[in-house]
Formats: sequence, structure tokens, C-alpha cells
Amino acid sequence: MHLSDAVLNVLGILAMLTGVGYAVLAARRNRWCWVSGAFSSALIALLSWIGKLPMQAGLQVFFVGMSVYGWMSWTRSSASGELPVTLWPIRWHLLAALTLTLLSFLSARPLAEETDAAWPLLDSLTVWFSLLATWLVARAKLENWLYWIVIDVVLVFLFYDRGQPWVAMLYVLLIVIASAGFIAWRRRLHAQMVPA
Repeated sequence: MHLSDAVLNVLGILAMLTGVGYAVLAARRNRWCWVSGAFSSALIALLSWIGKLPMQAGLQVFFVGMSVYGWMSWTRSSASGELPVTLWPIRWHLLAALTLTLLSFLSARPLAEETDAAWPLLDSLTVWFSLLATWLVARAKLENWLYWIVIDVVLVFLFYDRGQPWVAMLYVLLIVIASAGFIAWRRRLHAQMVPA
């Protein structure tokens, strides 16, 4: 599929705006974040496919599905309490990093040999680690934000390299949001440790 540069720019800007909308609404615990996130992910899936980043395209389709789940979950359980922020043991980080790096090499090989993927290994690494980071968010683990910062730095490079400056800008903004999220959650973790 080939779209004009003007259309790609409009889609990139819409992906960036709806992605930022997702982050802002999620920070406010507003369930409409899931609608904005689904729209952003659908656009990024299309742009990833056009930019020859097939693993990113697949991940974004997964995120569209997660947005449907998030909408239903937040709608049903808006009155329930929040999970406390916790830490994940270092041994689990090491095991996850080793496993996901191996999976990345395994998935990058067929991408490199059988497709015209632009950056098979970086594409694979960001996808596998994004799945872990998403799970860590769902479990309210503080470290999720650190994973997102590293992942987003790589995604800035990938999308800029593939001629998608607006999507790259979205990930720059998400680095800032993830940094703020880490600081806020770390404060929350410390507040939980102080006896009432």
C-alpha cells in the first residue's frame, strides 16, 4: 500500500494527537482513554505496516484489542480499589530480559529472511518488551515506566528512520509522560511504605 506524503503526515499527526490524548486521559483515570488509545493504535498499526515494521503493526493491533478490554474493565469496575504500586524482583527482570531477547532473535530471523522488514531485530525487541511492560502496568509494577522509556527511545529512532516524524514525536512525548509516571508512582510507592 502506498499513500501520499500528505496523507501519511495527516495520519501521523492524528496518531500523535490521539496517543497523547490516551496518555492524558489515562493519567486522569478517564475511561475514554481507551477509545483514544484504540484509534491511535489503529493508525500506528497502519503506519507501521507501510513503514515495513511488521512486528510493530502486530503489536498495535494487539493494543487495539487491549483498548476494548480496558474500556470494558474500567466500565465494570470503576468503583473497585486500585492496586498498590509494587516492585518486581530483580531475578524476574533478568529472566524476562534473557527470555525476551532470545524470543526477539528468534522472531527477527524469519522477518529478515522472509520479509522486507526494515529493522527486524529492533522491531522484535520493542514488541516483546512492550508486551512485558504492558503486563507490568496491569500489575502496577513501578518498573514498567523504565521499560517504556527505553522502548520509546528505540521507537523514536525506528519511526523517524521510516519517515514517520509525527509518530516519532508521539514517542518523544511518551518518554516525557513515562518519566513523569515513574516519578509519580515512585512517590506513591514511598507513601504506601509510610505507616498510617
